[in-house]
Amino acid sequence: MASSVRQQDEIISEDAYFELEKQTDTRHEFIDGYVYAIVGGNFNHGTLIGTVAGEIRNHLKGKPCRVFAEGIKVKIPALYSGESRYFYPDVVVDCTIEKADGNMLTTPVIVAEVLSASTHKYDETIKFQVYSTIPTLQEYVLIEQGVAKIEVQRRRNNWVIEKYFLGDTITFESIDLTLTVEEIYDRVQNEEMTEWLEQKAREAVKAENLQI
Repeated sequence: MASSVRQQDEIISEDAYFELEKQTDTRHEFIDGYVYAIVGGNFNHGTLIGTVAGEIRNHLKGKPCRVFAEGIKVKIPALYSGESRYFYPDVVVDCTIEKADGNMLTTPVIVAEVLSASTHKYDETIKFQVYSTIPTLQEYVLIEQGVAKIEVQRRRNNWVIEKYFLGDTITFESIDLTLTVEEIYDRVQNEEMTEWLEQKAREAVKAENLQI
């Protein structure tokens, strides 16, 4: 996700959170009574979200599942007592939209977050712990920006972290979509992608020369 900034030190109610959301265009996440404003984002962050959401959207044409990017809220009910939690995933796939709570999704099968320096630990720990309580969630995906590295945790595998790098392929099993890491990082500007593309260009020239 983009940068996240805690808005206040005191705990507020769920109703107060909704009032805050109505008063501003800034998106806020809500967990355990604390509100976090979602701010900023950069070129790589936006590129990765657009690519992943676009690939999934093309794959899901004519199918019941739908993909949303950034602007849709996910409601995670409290397990036992207390208030629900509310997040805005970077990319989310839901296959039972008719069960949505107003404009909020409640039954995602995939949640993907593009990591930033300020949210890295938050996305890896707190968010995962909350998201994993959603019965329908099958895959939780973390995408790095500075390097080409993707982590996928799957319910069927007891949420064990599986890591993918350039040269690997990833199958999003809940929607039967396979993508290469290179496809996901298309047009992302980081040192690793630059070196990868330069190496592929050199290999292509070498192969062409061998055919002459």
